[in-house]
Formats: sequence, structure tokens, C-alpha cells
Amino acid sequence: MNNVRIKQLIAIVVAFAFVITSFYPYSNAQAAEPISINASSAIIIEESTGTILYGKNIDEMLPVASMAKVMTEYLVLEAIKDGKIKWDQTYTPTEYVYKISQNRNLSNVPLRLDGSYNVEELYEAMAIYSANGAAIGLAELIAGSETAFVKMMNDKAKELGLTNYEFVNATGLENKDLLGKHPEGTSADAESKVSARDMALLSQRLIQDFPDILKTASIAKKTFREGTDDATEMPNWNWMLPGLVYGYEGVDGLKTGSTSSAGSCFTATAEKNGMRVITVVMNAKAEDGGGDVKNPRFFATEKMLNYAFDHFTVKEVFPAGYQIKKESTIPVVKGKEDNVSVETKKAVTLVVKNGEEESYKASYKIDSSQLTKEGELTAPVKEGQKVGTMTVNYAGEGEALSYIQKDKLPQVDLVTKEAVEKANWFVLSMRGIGGFFGGLWGTVTDTVKGWF
Repeated sequence: MNNVRIKQLIAIVVAFAFVITSFYPYSNAQAAEPISINASSAIIIEESTGTILYGKNIDEMLPVASMAKVMTEYLVLEAIKDGKIKWDQTYTPTEYVYKISQNRNLSNVPLRLDGSYNVEELYEAMAIYSANGAAIGLAELIAGSETAFVKMMNDKAKELGLTNYEFVNATGLENKDLLGKHPEGTSADAESKVSARDMALLSQRLIQDFPDILKTASIAKKTFREGTDDATEMPNWNWMLPGLVYGYEGVDGLKTGSTSSAGSCFTATAEKNGMRVITVVMNAKAEDGGGDVKNPRFFATEKMLNYAFDHFTVKEVFPAGYQIKKESTIPVVKGKEDNVSVETKKAVTLVVKNGEEESYKASYKIDSSQLTKEGELTAPVKEGQKVGTMTVNYAGEGEALSYIQKDKLPQVDLVTKEAVEKANWFVLSMRGIGGFFGGLWGTVTDTVKGWF
């Protein structure tokens, strides 16, 4: 082979290697990152199951700005439910709340120092317009002081299962904006921080425990104190509500937020084709690298919602009464029947990626505490008696979806299909005699066989 030929061959090999090395990293990156979200943190979950459809840096605590009001909303609605406050109960602002409410550089409805405002109008001002003075007023009404309310916020976060959070005030404002009146025990430069995972979990619990929140959060515009000298227009900062600037079908909540350190933040929720999703984006960045804090959160959210609704559906993977073939009976001792059938109590509904409906396998786990050493249930056995669980596992070629609560697995109770009554003493006695003679006969035949 001449030198020219060798050089040509080397050139072809090098070119081929270049193509391969440049192509595969791109393919792997695309497989690992289904969408690209230009933000410090982001997450998508399906609301009913808590299934994570997408996540980016979801466990880092980051400033959440006014998205902290989701916790304030939760505590207000809980206080209403528990009868601690009423919708028509009135509140007169303290000097602190009055001064905060006068700052129109912040989102606010101006409150009068000698005014009287009911819980409902303060709640709407907070939920629709993110009014900060109104939020602090509600905190004072519920807990006596914002300091006490902050303790309630952190206690409730722990109770709900959040793990990466720190609430320092009722609004999500930076403490430096609170006129030196920030809650005791917090520093003057502190602000509330929550991870994207915990923000999604908190929002899920708010929607599930108090679904009426969406009736208020979906109001595009309302007038505070309409018909009075204090009338103030309250446009919703959620510009993805249908009919607004970035209107998106199915969006009906939940909360925006922005501060100098938190950047462009938004927790959204939308329902479409029978599936509700919750998205959280924190410190979203403009594609051109600009400092815009209003629009990037909506662009990122639109991309996340499109991804969720285009690629996933909620499906019944296994029906109620499902039985695994050849595994759905358990032997029974001392019963009129020798065994009992078992089945699932409820259907198993999962979030499924399109095309992977058949990629799930079921397995039983029987409650060993109900079984004898021989693995039998003891009669009497009730119909519908829980005897274990059926767990569902992903068996496809891709990566299994995880859950907002890390220890959760898709499972359903396994129950008996029918009752098995205890056999009476005569039947049990005859079985004992039969067993004795059967054992005796077996011994005799074994002995005789041994002779030959």
C-alpha cells in the first residue's frame, strides 16, 4: 500500500471518529435531559400521584419570593376550616401592616390605619394580587404576630413532609423590606428559602386539602374595595391564566414570585385531558441573558407544561379486583374451604409515558404476621380482609419515574375475595382422624416398600 493510500485511509478513520465522538455525547445529553430549562431549579409533577415528570436541581434550597405565600394561604384556609377565623371576621391594621401596605413599589393594596377589613377581602388581595400588607395582616389575625405565624409556617412544613425549607416571614419579601420589623429570630438580610421539590409538595397539598384555592387563584382581575374611595385594581400576576398575556389552556393557579435574589419564580398548575400537573421554576433566566424578571418564568413554564401534556397521561394500569395468575390463592387452615382467593381492592392508576402502557409488572407481598409457619391463613377469614399489598414496578427500557415523596411506591391493598368460615368441631375431628390414618397408612406403605 503506497503512502498516499495510507494517508487517505487515516483521514477517513479520523473523520469517522470525530463524527462518532461528537454525535454520541449529544445523543446521551438529549436522552438524559428531555427538555432544557434555563433556570436554577425546576420540577414538574403530576398532582394526584406526585409523580415527578422532570426535575433539575430539585433539592437545593433557594429564595422563593412571594411563592412563600402558598404556605400562608394554606394556614389561612386551615384556620377557616378549623373555625379559628371566619371569612366575615374583621381586622384593623397595626401600624406595621399599615406602613408596609403603603409601599407601592411592592405589590400591595393600601390599607387605612383605622380601616376595618374582612378576612375574605384580605385573602383575595393576597391570592390574586400578592398583596404583602394583607398577608401580614392575616398572619397577625391568625397567630397574634408575624413572629408566631412564622413558627406556624415552619411547623406546618415539617408536618406536611417538607425537608428543605426555611420560612422567615409571611410574605416571601426580603426581610430588609420590612422596615426593621422583621420577625424575631430572623436576621435583617434573611428571606424564605424552599427547594423546588418542597414547593411542589406544598402546592400539591394546598390543592388537595383546599381545592377552592383554585377558584380564587384563577381570577384574572378583581377590584379591592370596589365602589369605595379605596378601590384598587388587582390584576393577577399569573399571566398564564387564559385570556392574559401568555394564556395557556387549563392554567388555573398558582403563585408567582420575584425579588432581586430569587429572580423570576413561578409555581403553576394546569389541568388538561384529565391530568393535572404542577410546575415550579426558580430563578428562570431570559434566553438572551437579560435581567427581565417577569417573562422568563412564563416561557419556562410553557415549555414544561407542553412537555408534560405531550408525553404523559394518567392511566389505569391494573383494575380493581386484579389477580396475578397462579399466585392469587392462599391456603387456609381450620376452615370450611382449603384456600381463599385474593385480589386488589382498588385500581392502580399511574402516570405513564406515552407508549409504555405495558411496561409495568405487579408483585404480591403477603402480610406474614397473618400466616402460620406453614404459610396458611387461619379461619375464620373475612371477605375483603386485607392480607397484603400489590406493588407495581416499572419494567421498561427507560428510567423509572420517581415520586415527590421519596419513599412512596405505587401499591394497592390485597384483600380476600370471599369469606372462609371456620369448620365445626366434627369436621375438624374427622380431618384429624383422616390425617392420623393417612399418616399411619403412609408409614405402613413406606415400610412395605422397604422390604422389597
